[in-house]
Amino acid sequence: MAADDLPLEVVTMADVAIVLLAGHVVARMSRRFRQPPVVAEIATGIMLGPSLLGLLPGNLPERIFPGGALPMLSAVAHVGLLLFMFMAGWEMDLGRLRGRSRSIGTLALLSMSVPLVIGAGAALVLAGPYAGSGQHTVAFVLFVSTAFAITAFPVLARIIQDGGLGRTRVGSTAMVCAAIGDVLAWALLAIVIAVAGSGGTGDFFFVIGLTAAYALVMAVGVRPLLKYVADRYGGASHGTSLLVLTASGVYLSAWLTSWIGIHAIFGAFAFGLVMPRGGDSRHDLHGRLEIPFTGTMTLMLPVFFIVTGMSVDVTTLGFGGAAYLGFILFVAVLGKYAGTLVPARVAGMSWREAGAFATLMNTRGLTEIIILDVGHQLGIINTEMFTMMVVMALFTTAMAGPVLHRLEITRTVAPAQPAAPTEPAAPTEPVGSATESAALAKPPA
Repeated sequence: MAADDLPLEVVTMADVAIVLLAGHVVARMSRRFRQPPVVAEIATGIMLGPSLLGLLPGNLPERIFPGGALPMLSAVAHVGLLLFMFMAGWEMDLGRLRGRSRSIGTLALLSMSVPLVIGAGAALVLAGPYAGSGQHTVAFVLFVSTAFAITAFPVLARIIQDGGLGRTRVGSTAMVCAAIGDVLAWALLAIVIAVAGSGGTGDFFFVIGLTAAYALVMAVGVRPLLKYVADRYGGASHGTSLLVLTASGVYLSAWLTSWIGIHAIFGAFAFGLVMPRGGDSRHDLHGRLEIPFTGTMTLMLPVFFIVTGMSVDVTTLGFGGAAYLGFILFVAVLGKYAGTLVPARVAGMSWREAGAFATLMNTRGLTEIIILDVGHQLGIINTEMFTMMVVMALFTTAMAGPVLHRLEITRTVAPAQPAAPTEPAAPTEPVGSATESAALAKPPA
């Protein structure tokens, strides 16, 4: 039997094996350059796609990853993605955002608002050639400016952990600011998707109304139900039941938000937000869910990022595209540094600390790629804009490790005071710890 005659599901299984092995090899190599695995995974996808492999004779990307197999490969990848979003919501402790000093709140808002405004101006320039077909300029500008303003919280947390910055003023401040930024970014993205997915003003308010009703049901109905499930099935004798009920809830919630029109990732994320946390119940739930969920994410989430990277085709940009790419890179770095460097210095950091803080807040990798994939799927941005924004996300994430090393920041920053309001929770269980260990885990040397 010829390879072309094999059933599609068999080809898909082989493709999963290829992307997992290739991603693992590149991730191992990238550690020498102080890069998180997500950068290596996206780079692997770019190399397996038309940008590199497609330049060789024989149309290799199409032969290895035939068009019919890509939707199945994407479905496999979304299994891990939705679990990741659930864990991100579950471990986003919003209580950490209360009781912080005014300066921290100001830094967090500036780190989002300044790049948002600068990004909006850049998006007006880019809207003509790069807005998706049939999309309103408003949706494009809102989406692109949000993408410019994002800080990838899980990547940031891993960089802080690996750099030993968890108990420094720079690290603790960046963690809190990124957590606030994540909340604002997801809220903005929900509005953008509602605008893009609605056919008019009436449809927009209909989507917003359904979203508000969904949020109310999750807070008032689902949260108490999950508390009952956690108390009833949190014991060791009901581990399988708890796993099945939780996973089913994640995917049903994702289906519901997709039906409403605000994308499946919000359903998984919201289900994590209402999942019980705190006290012995949370400890029991982690003991029952963290290992199977993290195992699934460890295998499936890299598939998502590699498949996303395969959608990038830098060969289509041309000279004009390269100029726009340089413009996007400049705006992305300028916006984040303008919103963080001087404000951090005014807040009392040294210039070296402020530079490290700005560099940390400039990382966009993980969250940015997920959001860009949503915008590309919904047609808010076209393929060329998607390609340039992915390259921007990789560049801003990849520059963090070398810049921090150059600043020798771990040997020069002041430690955070244990009782200071900017001190994060104990590092033994950082926010996003399970998601970091799944998507960004550093293999043993």
